[in-house]
Amino acid sequence: MASLARVRLLGRRLPLGARGVQTTADTTQLHQAPSDASEPFTLKLHEDSFQTYNCPKPDLEVQVTKSELLEMYQQMTTMRRMEMAADALYKAKMIRGFCHLAIGQEAVSVGMEHGIDKNDRVITGYRCHPFAVLRGGSIKGVIAELLGRKGGMSQGKGGSMHIFTPSFFGGNGIVGAQVPVGAGAAFAQQYKGEKNCTFAMYGDGASNQGQVFEAYNMAKLWNLPTIFVCENNKYGMGTPAERSSSNTAYFTRGDKIPGLQVNGMDIIAAKQAVAYARKWAVDDQNGPLVLEFVTYRYGGHSMSDPGTTYRTREEVQRMRSTQDPIRGLQRYLEEWGVATEQELKAIDKEAKATVDQAVAEAKESPEPPLEDLWKDVYFKGTEPQFLRGREREEGKRFY
Repeated sequence: MASLARVRLLGRRLPLGARGVQTTADTTQLHQAPSDASEPFTLKLHEDSFQTYNCPKPDLEVQVTKSELLEMYQQMTTMRRMEMAADALYKAKMIRGFCHLAIGQEAVSVGMEHGIDKNDRVITGYRCHPFAVLRGGSIKGVIAELLGRKGGMSQGKGGSMHIFTPSFFGGNGIVGAQVPVGAGAAFAQQYKGEKNCTFAMYGDGASNQGQVFEAYNMAKLWNLPTIFVCENNKYGMGTPAERSSSNTAYFTRGDKIPGLQVNGMDIIAAKQAVAYARKWAVDDQNGPLVLEFVTYRYGGHSMSDPGTTYRTREEVQRMRSTQDPIRGLQRYLEEWGVATEQELKAIDKEAKATVDQAVAEAKESPEPPLEDLWKDVYFKGTEPQFLRGREREEGKRFY
C-alpha cells in the first residue's frame, strides 16, 4: 500500500500571492516511506499549494520514490553550493561584469527538471546557472564561463547570462526578450510535429514588458505548446511588485490563456505543477499556460545589489530560517525515514567537494586567445584581420 504524506500549514494561512512572503508549508503529517528506494509512494500536498485561473487544479497527490527525493536534495544542494562558489569568486574579483545568483530559488530549477522531458526546451533571463547545469551542462563549464575561460560553456565569451545547451536556450541579457523567442521555439516544435513544449521564463520585473503580452497573444492565437513561467521573487531589481504592477497575480495576466500559481519554495509542488503544465500543452494539446512560481531570492538582484535597501535583514533571515526549500525537503526526508541527518550531511559534503573540484578545474582553464573573438560571430573566412586597441600601439593584426 502506498504511503501517504499530508503537507499542511501551521498557523495563519496566506494566499500564495500575499505580500508577506509566506510561501511554503511549515511541517508535515505522514506515514513511513517504503524501504525500497525505487518503490513509488504518494505524497498529498496541502490544498493551498496551487491557485488556478480558468483551468482545473493539479492533483494534490504526487507519486515519488525515495531515490527521486534524494536526487532532488542532492541537486538543490549542489546548485546552491555552485552559486555560493560564484559569489565567493565574484567577491574575490575573479568574476567581472554581471552576475545574478539563484540562491533561495533552487526548488524552481530542480523541480522543473523533474517535471519535464529531456527534449523539452527552456529559455530564461538572468538567473540561469542552475538551468544550464541541469539541462546538460556542467558545473565546471558554468564556473569557467563566469571566469572568462576557454573551458566555459560559451568558451569564455558569453559570461553569466549567455550559457546554452541543446535544450537550454540561455540566459538572455535583455529584460523579457527571451519570452517571444521561447514562443518561437514552441512554434518550431509545433511545426515539426514534436511532442514537446518550451518553457519561456521571466521574472516579476519583466512581466510588464510589452513583448511578453505580444508573445501571449501569438501563442494563444496559434495554440502553441508554450508554458510562460513567471519566477515571482517579489522585488524585480529592487522594486516591490505592488509598486510596479497593477495586477500582481501574474498567473491571471494571460487574458484567454489559463494560469496556475504554485508554491515555488516547495520542490514537490513545483514538480507537480510543471508536470501538469507539460501535460496541458503537449498531451492534451490545450495550448499555452501561464505558470507562476512564488519564490524568494536571498541575495540582491545582482552582485552589485546588497538587497537590503528595499527589504529588511529580518525578512531575509525569516525566509532563510522558515521557508528554505532545501531545509524544508531535508525535514521531510528525515521525518519520512528516507534518510538520516548524517546521510544528508554526507550528501552536502559530497556536493561541496564536487563544486570545489569543478572550481579548481575551471581556474586551470586558459583564457581564450584574442582571435577567438571572431569565432562563432563571423562566417569562416570573413573574420576581421585587425583588432583596434585603445591606443595605436595596442592594435593587433591576426592574418
